Amino acid sequence: MLRYALLLALPTASALAQPVVTPATPGARHSGSPAADTLRPFGTLRDQAFKQQQWFELRMERTLPALMRREGVDMWVVPMREYNEDPVFTAITSPTTFAARRRTIYVFFDRGAAGIERIALGGTSQGNVFKAVRSMKAVSAPAAGSRSNDRQAELWGDEQWSILKQVIEERKPKRIAVNTSRTFAFADGLASGERDGMLQALGPVWAAKVVPAEALAVDLIAARQPEEEAMFRELNRVAWEIIQEAFSNKVITPGVTKADDVVWWMRQRISDLGLSTWFQPSVEIQRQFGSPELVGVNPTILRGDMLHCDFGITALGLNTDTQHNGYVLREGETDVPAGLKNALRASNRLQDITVEELRPGRTGNEVLAATLKRMRDEKIDGTEYSHPIGLHGHGAGALIGLWDYQDGVPGRGDHKIIPGMWYSIELQATTPVPEWGNQQVRSAQEEDVIIDASGKVRWAFGRQSIFHLVR
Repeated sequence: MLRYALLLALPTASALAQPVVTPATPGARHSGSPAADTLRPFGTLRDQAFKQQQWFELRMERTLPALMRREGVDMWVVPMREYNEDPVFTAITSPTTFAARRRTIYVFFDRGAAGIERIALGGTSQGNVFKAVRSMKAVSAPAAGSRSNDRQAELWGDEQWSILKQVIEERKPKRIAVNTSRTFAFADGLASGERDGMLQALGPVWAAKVVPAEALAVDLIAARQPEEEAMFRELNRVAWEIIQEAFSNKVITPGVTKADDVVWWMRQRISDLGLSTWFQPSVEIQRQFGSPELVGVNPTILRGDMLHCDFGITALGLNTDTQHNGYVLREGETDVPAGLKNALRASNRLQDITVEELRPGRTGNEVLAATLKRMRDEKIDGTEYSHPIGLHGHGAGALIGLWDYQDGVPGRGDHKIIPGMWYSIELQATTPVPEWGNQQVRSAQEEDVIIDASGKVRWAFGRQSIFHLVR
């Protein structure tokens, strides 16, 4: 009887079901933008890999030697095992390498005028960038399906540590950098088992020369090549175009479309373009007499709503991060209320201040303090939380605040900004809107910038200064 009573208490399937409104599935269309219309806005995967390989080789030839010498490191050892790769992995390998091979130990040694020697103990040469060392053990024949006729086995197990010791003894480095850090995840990729195995094999004399490679690892990941900048601009352009269409009547029907409908349209659009993303997009709503918390989860979009999205795309190993704002016109309205425009101008001004204070050689905390002082002097009520971007969405390098750390970020904010890195200028300004009864409205924005090799800062594509409109 109890079981029967419980069944009677459960709502029926029809009662649980809610109508799901899905905007037109993205596909072939004509938006006036060739970059966003094509299903291959950045070329074929082969085209993309060719560019990525060029950037990787330039990173090894240009950036790595300068960083090793800046840090006073003559040898850098980066061991890792398959599916437990060091965070620096994508910065030191080819785009066609998806994981470490069994174990791979990458060794970099500064030979002075002869340049940086690059050795891979296990794995491949990464397109002739490394000298790949194999085992001395002979095998009867190559593995089935092998692309090589090499009859030498791959390095395996303790043999790799023995050869590493031999490499070190032959070169006699003064300092052996490894990736350990209590501050930066990007510089803490040496797994405990790998560290134990390496130190045991090296013995006390060489183990005494091991030092953390913290700034070396962080800045190698953070550093971008000038040749990457044009492609980053295009990534940002496509991200903008997707947002512009998402916040339009092509996707939104006021009173019908829900916030999650727009989110999933954006996700689908990314997939249809052959791209990916590093986080789930979000769409939030502010409306008169209603904060995002009050409008509820997945609200229906209504006329008079202020829309906000957080959106990023991933392609060619690079990432974007963009936050834009939209407005749904009320019946009879032809433009955004002046108070909301003023809110957007306030966050635009905070963007200007941040970009003006963003300079190589400064720490993230120094940029944060200078930005917030000017913000307060100008009577802007805001919050600053900008971050590096590039090979990762929340990238390697100095943080410029966190939303809940406006007095500075210990450790991660003390790192110095370098030329040739990229940032997401992420922030918000809160402003009273007279048309909404002086309700406080939060204008959150995020745009990517490029710090070029000379230290000059510019928007990767642009910055939003006009609302996207849903009519």
